[in-house]
Amino acid sequence: MPKLARIATDAGVERGEYEDGVVTVDSGTYDTTTDEATLLAPCEPSIFYCVGRNFGEKVDQMDYEIPDEPDFFIKPPVSLHPPEQPIPYPSFSSELTYAGELAAVIGERCKHVSEDEVDDVVEGYTVLNDLDCLDQERRTARKAFDASGPLGPVVDTDVDPVGLEMETHINGERRQHDNTENMFVKPREVVAFMSERFTLKPGDVISFGSPANPGLVEPGDEIEIRYEGIGTLRNTVGERE
Repeated sequence: MPKLARIATDAGVERGEYEDGVVTVDSGTYDTTTDEATLLAPCEPSIFYCVGRNFGEKVDQMDYEIPDEPDFFIKPPVSLHPPEQPIPYPSFSSELTYAGELAAVIGERCKHVSEDEVDDVVEGYTVLNDLDCLDQERRTARKAFDASGPLGPVVDTDVDPVGLEMETHINGERRQHDNTENMFVKPREVVAFMSERFTLKPGDVISFGSPANPGLVEPGDEIEIRYEGIGTLRNTVGERE
């Protein structure tokens, strides 16, 4: 099962193999391009662990120091937001930004995982939009709010996270372009690092930072974040709450 998706159907929430918009589950097949099923975020994390300052051009652009070890913050479960659904623009902010990130989905409960063991505990990889309210003070207030983590559209269980091309388009204009080879700390090393500090649970998400040029979005903008092999996370920005 190279790609997995979660869907909402008349019978409830199902999870199964995804191919070209069709999800196959125990009870049959559902076409997410019609009214048969609605695509949900591909997992239900108990937490998001998000790494920052992990791409060279981004560090240069923002005039950050290169961290000696992964620099991370946390988003809560209420940050989860599905693909294709409008992102609510927070009422408390007027500076909402996008950031297209690769993310691992944990497949089993684990702790103290070595870098060589990471592939055994990671179910696969997906795409995260790390939304940020720049006009809020301190990183938690900026990044940890309802719907601040659009995720999906699928978990790719058969992709190597190193060497993936990525692009972010806003209203069809390319704003970000990079390759995961250019991360300072590669995904497997980040997962091992997090597992030293936290018990990782199935469905938990670990993201690996954004390339250069995260930027502001306005109501009505369409955000498309593509990671090679995985697919495109697509959302529009809704009206201010």
